[in-house]
Amino acid sequence: MGDNILVRKIPADLRNWIELERQQYQMTQQEFVLSVLKDASTVYQPTLTTNSTKQVVGVTNYLPFTFIDLFAGIGGFRLALTKLGGTCIFSSEWDKYSQKTYKAWFNELPFGDIRQIDPESIPNHDILAAGFPCQPFSIAGVSKKNSLGKAHGFDDIQQGNLFFVLANIIRVKRPPVLFLENVKNLKSHDHGRTWKVIKEKLEELDYWVNAKVIDASGWVPQHRERIYIVCFDKRTFSDRPDFVYPVPESGSNPIFADILENAPDNKYTLTDHLWNYLQKYAEKHKAKGNGFGYGLVDINKISRTLSARYYKDGSEILIPQPNKNPRRLTPLECSRLMGFEDREIVVSDTQAYRQFGNAVVPKVVEAIGKEIVRVIDNHYKSSKRCLLKTS
Repeated sequence: MGDNILVRKIPADLRNWIELERQQYQMTQQEFVLSVLKDASTVYQPTLTTNSTKQVVGVTNYLPFTFIDLFAGIGGFRLALTKLGGTCIFSSEWDKYSQKTYKAWFNELPFGDIRQIDPESIPNHDILAAGFPCQPFSIAGVSKKNSLGKAHGFDDIQQGNLFFVLANIIRVKRPPVLFLENVKNLKSHDHGRTWKVIKEKLEELDYWVNAKVIDASGWVPQHRERIYIVCFDKRTFSDRPDFVYPVPESGSNPIFADILENAPDNKYTLTDHLWNYLQKYAEKHKAKGNGFGYGLVDINKISRTLSARYYKDGSEILIPQPNKNPRRLTPLECSRLMGFEDREIVVSDTQAYRQFGNAVVPKVVEAIGKEIVRVIDNHYKSSKRCLLKTS
């Protein structure tokens, strides 16, 4: 075969498509066709570029898609998006213990420090999913940093500026859809200035921006409010998409009792010393008019928010026991409380508590993901044009 490849007898509809696409990206026909072939040779799998009628599990007549999993944690986004027919083609997580869990669950070791990633090396993808670091913006994180006289938000060099690393990846790869998650406090931090900077940066990158705080209690028996940010590339979606955030299904009322183990190990029962300390601590703050204290959960209702600090004493979610001191959640119960079901725990209890406390709730991600897939599927069917970026 010679160095030059000549393709004859291209159907009229394909010629029209090539012309539309190459004009959009300001490329010659040859440049565009070669870029498509290069992408196909790099990652050959079904994506939104595929004219496929494959039915996605759990969703009717939706096309398969690809996504990347940044700040991946233990893979809450990946579990949810895979259920919707997505294929993860790249992941990144810096914490070595979370990497261990991710490797055990998905047989893939995520790339480490996201600051060391060359954005150009990341495969083209349909959805960029990222639960970017929340501590600089969280209520607990801000309080702690203020008490220590440390900077927070975008003044936190080590963590706050990671958003701009993420923004640079978005700028280079321009995925059609961004699916981001953060703590509820993101919008109110620094009198709203932090959110203003983030939103303006996403809009500057030419995305339609949607954001809403959602309580996971409609999907899991836990009060857990997080902000979910869903953005659509204006260069792909010329009009603002009719995206809507989901609401829990009618009659879906999960209760805490559903996640409890039948015979938990006695090591999770609080010692007399710790139980007495927590009660005295609560009494002291109650006398001062403060609300600090332990949380004894009603197992027929929902619990407080599971936090990453749960490993310290478990005080925010304690389970009453007949004729004995309350107990902490087991790691397996934490997994169920977050909606991960009965997954294998491959790290210590301390690390498991941290991992589940930092995780996204897969059931909430899946519910939002269904709406995202509905939008991009409708766009593909109506426009007959692929979403996957080639330039």
